[in-house]
Amino acid sequence: MPWLKLKREWMLYHLGDQRFRFLYDEPPPDEWVSVDCETTGLNPNKDEIISIGAVRIVGNRVMTSEKLQLLVKPSKAVSAEAIKVHGLREQDVAGGLDIDEAMHRLLRFIGPRPLVGYYLEFDAALINRALFPMLGVRLPQPQVEISALYYDWKQRTLPPYQHGASIDLRLATMMADLDLPTRHAHDAVNDAIMAALAFLKLKALLQAP
Repeated sequence: MPWLKLKREWMLYHLGDQRFRFLYDEPPPDEWVSVDCETTGLNPNKDEIISIGAVRIVGNRVMTSEKLQLLVKPSKAVSAEAIKVHGLREQDVAGGLDIDEAMHRLLRFIGPRPLVGYYLEFDAALINRALFPMLGVRLPQPQVEISALYYDWKQRTLPPYQHGASIDLRLATMMADLDLPTRHAHDAVNDAIMAALAFLKLKALLQAP
């Protein structure tokens, strides 16, 4: 549509590094990238990324052989609370990539593909904080939140008198309910793979008559 072309041209005009024009290309059909980040804490306005995991989804397959796993050296300390969650200490990430290099690698891995994730809004907020000083733009790809898909599916399966009921959206609960294999949680690649598996299962369930 003409307005989409105009929007793309406007975004490309404001792109700070024209080497990343590919982000605005037409995405490969039936492909997505599942993304997860581990961080120094839980505040998206001030905490930083210390680990990135991503895996490609092609058709109905999670391409575990096509994954990205990066450690990132933060500029601030990792909180004790965060270490309890993901187990990554400052010495574990001291040799990690600087954030600009990590973003370059992540963007080249994602390309124009839509993003999939569990509570993806949090991860996208931290990625965008890192991207904007580099490129002057934020992630342009469509984003698919698997907890929202799961909520929609659960509401569909409930009897009418239970519609609107509270739904347990914890990842472990979703994986068990969907009868999917689990991996060690709070590892960025493992979480990205689990989100990808849940996405494919929920996509099929929601498309079923």
